[in-house]
Amino acid sequence: MTESYDPYANAIAERVNGILKQEFLLEDYQVGIETMKLIVADAVRIYNTKRPHWSCYMKTPEKMHSQEKVKIRTYKKLKSSKAILATL
Repeated sequence: MTESYDPYANAIAERVNGILKQEFLLEDYQVGIETMKLIVADAVRIYNTKRPHWSCYMKTPEKMHSQEKVKIRTYKKLKSSKAILATL
């Protein structure tokens, strides 16, 4: 959370917190801070090296970053209806 208490101002940190809570259930652990740091570090390692991601074409982030050539995923339509209408 940011100083302004706006979760959208720090979307990446909020996403990471959500993954740790939802996928790794870190809220359920009642342990000390040093043990929690080890658990979080292990969760991050698993997330980056073992868990395939749909947005990475079902590869792990580690494998995506080690590629020499990366295909960029786009969610935009190639031809919009406005472009088609403009040509008519």
